[in-house]
Amino acid sequence: MKRGFLLGFLLVCIASTSVCAADIKLGYIDMQRALNGSDAGKAAKEQLASKVKKYQEEINVKQEELKKLKEELEKQAAMLSDSARSSREKEYQNKLKDFQRFTKDAQEELQGKDEELTRKILEGMEKVIQEYGRLQGFTFIFVKSEGMLYVNESADLTEEVLKLYNSNRKK
Repeated sequence: MKRGFLLGFLLVCIASTSVCAADIKLGYIDMQRALNGSDAGKAAKEQLASKVKKYQEEINVKQEELKKLKEELEKQAAMLSDSARSSREKEYQNKLKDFQRFTKDAQEELQGKDEELTRKILEGMEKVIQEYGRLQGFTFIFVKSEGMLYVNESADLTEEVLKLYNSNRKK
């Protein structure tokens, strides 16, 4: 609703007077490209990939243990008494639940870490964009989205802002 009103107002302003149109300077940022192309974004990807690899190794070990336990249970099922078989099946079910809990917890931790890192990068990027917009005299800087039916590529500020963000981060 707000975006539609803002865009409508902007279009009316541009169409109504040439003075208004001459004073308006527009640009946009492709945030996904900026996130992926930033040094911080690349470092975050590496950090997450490292965590994923660590968890995947643990998951593989636990899966192998479960597989062996199940194979042993199936091989020995005929030779075990009912109570022993029941006990082994219960042990297997408990390990399976532990495994499922572990994978769910790992996934939630990775997702949370991804969101935390992305949020920090976006906060820094937003400050740089605001400062850039002020210094360069922009009236509006938009985030590229599906709602933008046409955008002239010359209004793309992503690379300029990305360079500024990366250089500010190194300081």
